[in-house]
Amino acid sequence: MYDMHCTRSNIAFVIYKLSRYTSKLNTDYWKAITRVFGYLKRTIDLGLFYSDFPVVMEGYSDASWMTSSSDNKFILGWIFSFGGGVISWASKKQTCISYSTMESKFIVMLL
Repeated sequence: MYDMHCTRSNIAFVIYKLSRYTSKLNTDYWKAITRVFGYLKRTIDLGLFYSDFPVVMEGYSDASWMTSSSDNKFILGWIFSFGGGVISWASKKQTCISYSTMESKFIVMLL
């Protein structure tokens, strides 16, 4: 979790998915966890770096409609960067139901 929050934002989604199954781990989840550690070992020189110029805050967001056909809920994600380095990001499954991509984007604007 420290790596995800403080240095390696690119593993946030896989950590989110794997952390949902921590109470019932089996060999498939352990294999996935070791793949994440292998990825981190191979890319040890990568990380968050902040530059002095240009000091601009940028933000991006997106919503995907109906990620699961059983519940019609969508996933909302956003990322903000400052000086070329990521300072905030999230990916969350919403509690409300949307029936189209446009409706999910309107709901995102209201959040």
